[in-house]
Amino acid sequence: MGGLQTGVPERDNGTQNIQYIKKAFTYLDAGTTIDIGTIPEGAIILKPISGVHVITAFNGDTTNTLDIGPSTNTDLWGTDLALGTVGFIPIDEAVSNVVGSGESAVQAAVVSTASASAGSAIVVIAYIVN
Repeated sequence: MGGLQTGVPERDNGTQNIQYIKKAFTYLDAGTTIDIGTIPEGAIILKPISGVHVITAFNGDTTNTLDIGPSTNTDLWGTDLALGTVGFIPIDEAVSNVVGSGESAVQAAVVSTASASAGSAIVVIAYIVN
């Protein structure tokens, strides 16, 4: 039996609820860009509850950060979000929170200039469908 949004996470489920996409990553993803998911055209991103939840602090100093945005500009919504402290770090850029024409693939760039040997987190993008 499938669950809500199984196989089609970027569609309106018809219940006027907050929807989200999420993706876990670790220190082993340093230097890579990870695919989070796809959100639909016209979706409104809820910035206060979108960001990165650091579960285990990345121990590579303050140089372990994360950028979040659409695949066309991966630091549009969040730039240099610190991964060195456990907790939730919301996206921080003061740009439009409405997805323009067409669906938008969301990505996160795991930036690290230090050699972390620990760290895990989850990127969460919450949105409502227009």
